[in-house]
Amino acid sequence: MGGGSESVAVDGHTIAFERRGQGPPLVLLHGAAADSRYWRRELDSLSDEFTVVAWDAPGCGRSFDPPDDYGLDGYADCLAAFVEALGLERPHVLGVSLGSSLALELFRRHRALPRSLVLTSAYAGWLGSLGREIAEERRAWGLRAADQPREEYVREFTETLFVSSVPADVVAEMRELVTELHPAGVRAMANASADADLRDVLPEIDVPTLLIHGDLDQRSPLLVGEDLHAQIPGSRLVVITGVGHVVNLEVPDRFGDEVRGFLRAAG
Repeated sequence: MGGGSESVAVDGHTIAFERRGQGPPLVLLHGAAADSRYWRRELDSLSDEFTVVAWDAPGCGRSFDPPDDYGLDGYADCLAAFVEALGLERPHVLGVSLGSSLALELFRRHRALPRSLVLTSAYAGWLGSLGREIAEERRAWGLRAADQPREEYVREFTETLFVSSVPADVVAEMRELVTELHPAGVRAMANASADADLRDVLPEIDVPTLLIHGDLDQRSPLLVGEDLHAQIPGSRLVVITGVGHVVNLEVPDRFGDEVRGFLRAAG
């Protein structure tokens, strides 16, 4: 299968994506402050063995802007339609941060779709993993940030993503992505995350599931990952020491090795 930037119409809306390689399909779901470019290393490194597809979620990159109340269910239904439009049969689904919540919602609403789940720096939604008070604080911050001067928002947000030892070029790469966020996407994703409580679906997950978490994650503390691991039957938790929220950018080789080994075993 070919590679490069593409787009597809989903329910009359444009969804942009990157696609590389051939083999079993692997769908990559970025977090709230990114787009498909977040996965450039994985698009290159994993495409020797998999058909790797990274979308621009609604409100991100070159995809359409959703309404503020789109909800995690709206994202999940759009994702399912996107997977169907591309003809991806039972893909592995890998998400980071909000993308992991989306992967869980996808399983809840379209249970036959995912072949396996890789949940990185995950939440069962902000509400489900952090509680009402913190979820509402984060919602309010996101809604305010959508209208802030972009540099102010970028500085505040990226301060919580990395450990201090991360190379400056990695931080600069993430800051560039955050700088180009759509205000509509910031609002929709803040609302979706704050309203999401996915705890009820965790015991029902019956596909191979890998959790990858940094022990220094400020946004999704390790206790959250440990709780998800305890609730998801047969799941595996990999804790990477000295790493913050954006694990794949901080330790790309270790991350890639963990993902590849898991996907091979999952079939």
